[in-house]
Amino acid sequence: MIPPEGGVLLVDKPVGPTSHDIVGLARRGLKTRRVGHTGTLDPFASGLLVLCVGPATRLSSWLTHLDKVYEATVHFGVETTTLDPEGEVTARDEPGAQRLAEAQVAEILVAFEGKQQQVPPAYSAKKISGEAAHRRVRRGEVVELPPVPIEVVALQLLAWQAPRLEVRVHCSSGTYIRALARDFGKAAGCGAHLEQLRRLRVGAFAVGDAVQVDDLSTVSAGDWVSPLDALTRTGMAAIEIDDADVVRITQGQAIEVAGVAPSADAWVALGQRGQLVAIAQPDGPLLKPRKVFTAP
Repeated sequence: MIPPEGGVLLVDKPVGPTSHDIVGLARRGLKTRRVGHTGTLDPFASGLLVLCVGPATRLSSWLTHLDKVYEATVHFGVETTTLDPEGEVTARDEPGAQRLAEAQVAEILVAFEGKQQQVPPAYSAKKISGEAAHRRVRRGEVVELPPVPIEVVALQLLAWQAPRLEVRVHCSSGTYIRALARDFGKAAGCGAHLEQLRRLRVGAFAVGDAVQVDDLSTVSAGDWVSPLDALTRTGMAAIEIDDADVVRITQGQAIEVAGVAPSADAWVALGQRGQLVAIAQPDGPLLKPRKVFTAP
């Protein structure tokens, strides 16, 4: 049963279905239309999907930009149109991949850690004049996407057996692991594509706590993450307000609260009984409501 305030549900997506397929299964299993995801996985990938259900769908924008952790298999010496196993092979340099030593691969990984500019894959959902880039490519258009800022927090070499690299990637939201694989291949001089991908973490949410797709119709109370718990797991600061300010902020009014750091992007406003009241944005000494969760 869905909690009255809604909740966040962690789902372990298998290889095969799209993220939208999983949302559809969740809608049928949970018997509600109000289900949304906070970041997709390609069909060939598996792992953690963070779903917002019921009133908690209003949290999506605060959960979308969390950092991610993946385990990936990169196949050197073979390039594909989509940078993954679903595309057509466009180039091969298998002898070059076989010549790569583990020390060389390790050096490549070190070079890709940190803040950088990444060119997204042409086969992606990036919008060009309101249309996804992959749709334009499939119509035969030449698509060139501008680089975007990303951060690769850490790359851990798990195993190297030419031509395949197993690597754990900790990165910012918006990082394309397919594009990382492409760029590893360019740095190695033999090309590469992403062969397998599994998402382990989204922020503080772990795939080990996720339910299986087949269990979506039997989700128990212990499987839900409450909206308040989900927000606090993002690292957002919380502040308690009195009953008079609860009334004001739920009516859309700004409130004056001492001790609010203007540098913080947003605060979680709690009532005196610990209930989630609103997400509010500092404006000098004031807190202005951005999302209200308690009826005035």
